[in-house]
Amino acid sequence: MVAKLQYFYRNYEKTTIIVPVKKTTTKRFKVAQSSAAKEIITDEIELKCITEAMLDKKAQAVCSMDLRNIGTAITDHFVICHADSAPQVIAIADNVEEKMYTQCNRKVVRAQGKENAFWIIMDFTNIVVHIFKTEYRQFYRLEELWADAIKTNYQDDKQ
Repeated sequence: MVAKLQYFYRNYEKTTIIVPVKKTTTKRFKVAQSSAAKEIITDEIELKCITEAMLDKKAQAVCSMDLRNIGTAITDHFVICHADSAPQVIAIADNVEEKMYTQCNRKVVRAQGKENAFWIIMDFTNIVVHIFKTEYRQFYRLEELWADAIKTNYQDDKQ
């Protein structure tokens, strides 16, 4: 097998170089056609998974903000909550990460803030999770900053 490489030099002359190429085989994978189609995981399913994981660890004032209609938004959704102590903030973050991986097969792209646990940010590309310590949520007030977004509040049904 031979590959022809064509180059154009500055004087616009066309030059062809013939290079031998090793033939490689490509593996083809068959897609299993089954009667039961795989479940498509939507943003709503992921939001439900995240909010349930937060509420399992007693997160307070859990809300999501739909940012899709805001032109300057860097993501589709924010999910925000707070907790009273640093260990609880870390526990909420760990639970969200675990549930998203086990139920939705999604890993965190980036996470920041676990060192001091005042404000943990977890990026799942289409959803960004903010877990605050109570006083930091009151200070930064993200809900007011993104006031144009559609806000949905979540409460624990088990109570």
